[in-house]
Amino acid sequence: MKTREAILYAAAEVFDSYGYSGASISKIMDRAQVTQGGMYFHFKSKLGLAKAVLAHQQEFVHFPPQGHDGLQLLIDLHFFLARELQTNVLFRASVRLAVEQGDFGMRDDTAYQEWVEQFHGLLCAARDRGELLPSVDVREFANVLVGAYSGIQVFSNVASGRADLQSRIASMWRYFLPAIATPQAIADLRFPQDAEEFAA
Repeated sequence: MKTREAILYAAAEVFDSYGYSGASISKIMDRAQVTQGGMYFHFKSKLGLAKAVLAHQQEFVHFPPQGHDGLQLLIDLHFFLARELQTNVLFRASVRLAVEQGDFGMRDDTAYQEWVEQFHGLLCAARDRGELLPSVDVREFANVLVGAYSGIQVFSNVASGRADLQSRIASMWRYFLPAIATPQAIADLRFPQDAEEFAA
């Protein structure tokens, strides 16, 4: 692993374990097994490391190609992200930093807006497939989804260390679907029994 990548991964592990306030350059250096010179050649400060982890959030997840589109793909993505939060330290750390960014003087919604765009694109596809009710504003609902998912994962983390995140996501969709989707679309949808099936 290249030095920069090793430092970034180590920083993610430390931020995930301690948060921004509890993390330190020395902890990150120890985890990455790099010298001070090696550290500062790539990153000048803890803040710089936090910004790098936060800025690469979508690059830390690799959703596999699926054979479907629209609402099913949107639901599959939500369960896949739940699994990533449980297993992918880089993604998990970037999400924690997005929530805690006030601790390091940031107020940047870029990571959230990138997910809004992802969800908006899938909702547009669902609309084109005739899966959505005519009253649905896809841009507005994409924003609602990001807000709901963000809050649910925080609640799940506090309540169970995200062990129950999949069941909470399933509950969210059971309440959302009747408000946005046609009865036929709902009848055709499936919820995964285990989000790992989307990691293959």
